[in-house]
Amino acid sequence: MQQYLQNKKGLVESVFDQVYDRYDLMNDFMSLGVHRLWKKHLISMMNPSLNHKLIDVACGTGDIAKLFLNYIKKDTQVTCVDPNKKMIQKAREKLVKFKNLNWVIAPAEKLPVSESLFDFYTISFGLRNTKDLDKTLSEAFRVLKPGGRYLCLEFSKIQNTNLDLFYKNYSKLIPSIGKIIAGDSEPYKYLVKSIENFINQDELINLMEKNGFKKCKYRNLSGGIVSIHSGWKI
Repeated sequence: MQQYLQNKKGLVESVFDQVYDRYDLMNDFMSLGVHRLWKKHLISMMNPSLNHKLIDVACGTGDIAKLFLNYIKKDTQVTCVDPNKKMIQKAREKLVKFKNLNWVIAPAEKLPVSESLFDFYTISFGLRNTKDLDKTLSEAFRVLKPGGRYLCLEFSKIQNTNLDLFYKNYSKLIPSIGKIIAGDSEPYKYLVKSIENFINQDELINLMEKNGFKKCKYRNLSGGIVSIHSGWKI
């Protein structure tokens, strides 16, 4: 399933080239700061232990890898993947004290890693920025070990009418705030539109099942502003 907006040549690359150095701040104001709690909830759902291998795709500035390593309180193997070189550099600087991190510059649709290698695959606020959802999910399935778990944290469809109205009105302000913070509103217009155009919770479940995942489910957080989708490679 290809995504029209994300397939416009150079659009997504340009967006993240412009916002990489303010990416954490951007996440703070797009989520009203709650993205930090959502990511902790993701790690809690994962409940990883020592020797579990994680691949974090669309890793951004490395929040999930950092939370994962702090959670298990041991060095273990984490592979961080992002298509944007500047974002990877920002993440490397942020996580410089952590060991056993592999940094890979690649799109989610074509991961340059072996199959059946990881216990966990995470993608946090990155799935909606991919060009092809089926290819992304197929790759996730390929690189997981049998018994491995896929976890996706993403903006979703709000199921409370009043909250939905509030968030839509707030979203209209995001490009203006982005212009103040980053000096350009265009990347933030894209980000808002990408959220509006993204598939709903049940549609993502269907795509996961189509690409081989079993026992698929989702959990809404903050009334469905985001959801965490989970599936297993069996």
